[in-house]
Amino acid sequence: MSKIAILLGSKSDLPFVEAAEDYFKYFGLNYEVHVKSAHRNPAEVAEFCENAPENGFSLIIAAAGMAAHLAGAAAAHTNLPILGVPLPGGIMDGMDALLSTVQMPAGVPVATFAVGKAGMRNAAVFAAQVLALNDNDIKKRLDEFKKQGSRL
Repeated sequence: MSKIAILLGSKSDLPFVEAAEDYFKYFGLNYEVHVKSAHRNPAEVAEFCENAPENGFSLIIAAAGMAAHLAGAAAAHTNLPILGVPLPGGIMDGMDALLSTVQMPAGVPVATFAVGKAGMRNAAVFAAQVLALNDNDIKKRLDEFKKQGSRL
């Protein structure tokens, strides 16, 4: 079974993962949460991302607020798909994080989602879509999800 790494810039970001837990469970997605800051411990972020494929991860969801460099830092150190979730906070309440996450240089892509809980939920659905390419059980759950109006 494929694993998803969820990188958070801070422990205070855990409620955003909790808001999407029903989605991860519905699709049967196996994930691990790791708190690693692109600014406070960049070497740990680099090492984690470089070794992620060998550690069984298929993609990385990186969620951070304010400067939100976590997704870009992750993308710089792996070829795995990076799903960026900007989080609210700071003086622009998430707009700064959104712009930091979406404005990546050519060749270093980050799939970027909405700010906050909706973004984390959509990242879970998108992760299911990516993993469903090689997993029929997830594909069946996605088909049912669409039949339900894309709601749980």
